[in-house]
Amino acid sequence: MTPPLAARLAAAVDTPDVRATVAGLLGHHYQAARTRIAARLAAGLPGVEVARLYCAAADDLLLALWEFTTGVLYPAPNPTEAERLALVAVGGYGRGVLAPFSDLDLLFLRPWKTTPRTESVAEFVLYVLWDLGLKVGQSTRSVDDCLSLSRSDMTVRTALLEARPLAGDRALADHLLDTFRTQVSRADPRPFIAAKLDERDTRHQKSGAVRYRVEPNVKDGKGGLRDLNTLFWIARSLAPDSPLGARVLDDLLTSRERRTFEEAFDFLWRVRAHLHLTAGRAEEKLTFDLQPEVARRMGWRGRGDEPAVERFMRRYFIVARDVGALTRAMSAKLEARQQKSTLSLSRLIPGRQRKLGVEGFVEDRGRLSVTGPEVFAADPLKLLTLFRVADTHDLDLHPDAFSAVTRSLSLVTPSLRRDPEAARTFLDVLAHGQRPYRVLTLMNETGLLGRFLPEWGRIVGQTQFNMYHAYTVDEHTLQAIGIINDIARGKLKADHPLSTGIVHRIGDFEALMLAMMLHDVGKGGDRGQLEDGAIAARRACERLGIDSRRIELVVWLVRNHLALSDYAQKRDVSDPDTIRAFADLVGDPEHLRALLVLTVADIRAVGPGVWNSWKGQLMRDLYERTEARFRGEDVRRQDPLAEFPQLVDRARTSGAAVEVVATGSGPGDDAATTRIAVAARDRPGLFAALAAALSAAGADVVGARVATAEDGMALDVFEVQDGAGLPYGRTEPRRLKRLRARLESAALGDIAAEPAASVEVSRRRAAFRVRPVVLIDAAASETAVVIEVSGADRPGLLADLARVLSAHRLSIRSAHVASFGERAVDSFYVVDDKGLKPGVDSRTKALRAALETVLDQRLVAPAGRAVTPARASVRDVSDLSRSQTVSPAPEPR
Repeated sequence: MTPPLAARLAAAVDTPDVRATVAGLLGHHYQAARTRIAARLAAGLPGVEVARLYCAAADDLLLALWEFTTGVLYPAPNPTEAERLALVAVGGYGRGVLAPFSDLDLLFLRPWKTTPRTESVAEFVLYVLWDLGLKVGQSTRSVDDCLSLSRSDMTVRTALLEARPLAGDRALADHLLDTFRTQVSRADPRPFIAAKLDERDTRHQKSGAVRYRVEPNVKDGKGGLRDLNTLFWIARSLAPDSPLGARVLDDLLTSRERRTFEEAFDFLWRVRAHLHLTAGRAEEKLTFDLQPEVARRMGWRGRGDEPAVERFMRRYFIVARDVGALTRAMSAKLEARQQKSTLSLSRLIPGRQRKLGVEGFVEDRGRLSVTGPEVFAADPLKLLTLFRVADTHDLDLHPDAFSAVTRSLSLVTPSLRRDPEAARTFLDVLAHGQRPYRVLTLMNETGLLGRFLPEWGRIVGQTQFNMYHAYTVDEHTLQAIGIINDIARGKLKADHPLSTGIVHRIGDFEALMLAMMLHDVGKGGDRGQLEDGAIAARRACERLGIDSRRIELVVWLVRNHLALSDYAQKRDVSDPDTIRAFADLVGDPEHLRALLVLTVADIRAVGPGVWNSWKGQLMRDLYERTEARFRGEDVRRQDPLAEFPQLVDRARTSGAAVEVVATGSGPGDDAATTRIAVAARDRPGLFAALAAALSAAGADVVGARVATAEDGMALDVFEVQDGAGLPYGRTEPRRLKRLRARLESAALGDIAAEPAASVEVSRRRAAFRVRPVVLIDAAASETAVVIEVSGADRPGLLADLARVLSAHRLSIRSAHVASFGERAVDSFYVVDDKGLKPGVDSRTKALRAALETVLDQRLVAPAGRAVTPARASVRDVSDLSRSQTVSPAPEPR
């Protein structure tokens, strides 16, 4: 029989290396406990119970270590007053919950000044913990030090609010905690509450102020565990003697809110525990490479077209929304009890209320409130009116009103959804409101928006598993609505001069805003995003009572909301055939204007840095040439070299010339990339050589245009970034100088375009399984065949694709390169070796297979933790070769 752990530890004192022996014994014991807990987590044990088990395992470890250190190694049977010592758990550890790789926050408590023995005990305990690879937050303080610091340092006060004695002199620890709690109960709680809420706001700004970022921070992000902990801290500060502030939480939250609190707490703890174990470290950000495995571990399965990872993340964001609602509810109760510091002068005057001309609505301390939930029961239309009044008077929603709305959602019936006055109220907020993003966001978070507009309810919290989108579908859409509002108010004139100039020429602004609201409601549908979106948009508009002519405009914009972006980025805008095809699709200037503004807002709302001047210029060129065609002008092929005449002249003289057009070091949109132009005499394999030179230099091509003039002079313009996603050469200007020389050598044919070696990609990039697509379109241009390819982006991809085309004796007349997160979408206009449009024949099959082989190359992730890849969402990848379907009018509902 194996001796008890205490006996084996006692025997360690006679070994040559006591510390190493103790660490080995404790480490084996601790790891065995952690393995058992991980197994119970995998079996479905609730998250909070798992967190308590990890805490209990740490307690056992520390108790055994403490008993050995103080009882065997440094015994003191009759310690002097100065030698009294207690070990106290503080912070999250003190609260009794731990994630698998959480820090252990410890306080070594002494009566006053330290002694040699207390120093030795603390030192040995800490060194053993560090030998075990544990992260320890520690302090050694006297009782007076703790009490003094807790008065002025809110971090110390927070840590002590959760303190619990672990080992050692219990009387000493109880003396500190009793005195501290008495001190807290007598103090004004408002400064502490204000400090915690300010700390929360600062944390949100640091980790991302938007709750619906698709790679959320489970611990510190908006709607994460720390927000719930903040409520714990506030509750504990109001009732320091109540375990975990339970008495206050029961008083401040309704039974339904308390149940939501507990469910959210448990869900987030399960996610966090699985996240730590998947990453093998204290990782708090739920990144793309971790999401599929965490979803698998938590038992999520795909359903229809929605993969498991997207279903899991939707649930995560619904919980994050609930946490936000809890914070609002608790803030309301604190204000009612005058225990939360408020910000504006109007809120500092107790009981101040102002009537707003709508029965049951009042302005309460600078925010819109209601006299009670019965206001909505008497007239459900007021659920919507509340938000129009909030916008009209530029008022935030009082938490009482917020809660009243959430409790009254059952009043949203089919008859209310078809009420003309309800539709008019909703459209006033959407299309004519002062701040539609803010007001619609409030409406969304109460749940009213999805209840009133069921098509919207389908996309609440919906994520797309790709690197292109930074936000959930509903947050992306609301931001796009806000961007159109900013464009209409002239706030974005510097970034979007064309959109600002034409937005007020759009004849039906309400239809534009409705289309923006509904443009993504088809995501996840069986018929595809565009067709399902068009069907859902028609259904929603008919329910809202929109007339049939306006419905057709909304449906057309939803079905074609990707068209302008696709034509601008994937087709040769200088080609009259492109303009003719796009003009035929659009039909008239009114549709063109509406589509441009919608497209600009849609792309800009995808995420930070997605919109840039490169995309803006491509779209302006397409718009202006299409508009010219509508005016009856003869739209001829543009001179592809006209943009850089001096560069081309130098190339005619020297054979090749390279110019860095924009370095990304200045303000504005160009900060996203470095733009490099190369002019050279065209030859077979030129583009492949340039792409290979860029890849060899570590330059990531995120955009490119290639054009060849009739006299054989080629112009290649590349938008490039470094491996960190920054403009190439910004951090190391010498790299840019070397790249320029390398490109010039490649253009002259001095460097051979060797196949790219296998290059590692980041774990985030390796998490996506991207299906390769090759489309060959012989109808898009009269003079060339268009080959559009789509697949996993990687270093060297562009060079490999160009090399395949060259091997099939095809010359690239123009190329259009775009990057959508993990996916590259490249289009090539190709001619044969005689400069003629090639036929689509039996050789096409071999070309397609060769391109698919290049696109389907397996990505190599860094060594170490395995990555579980999942299918990347492709709902934003459309192809222009596929015929447009027509949405039939659905059966009446």
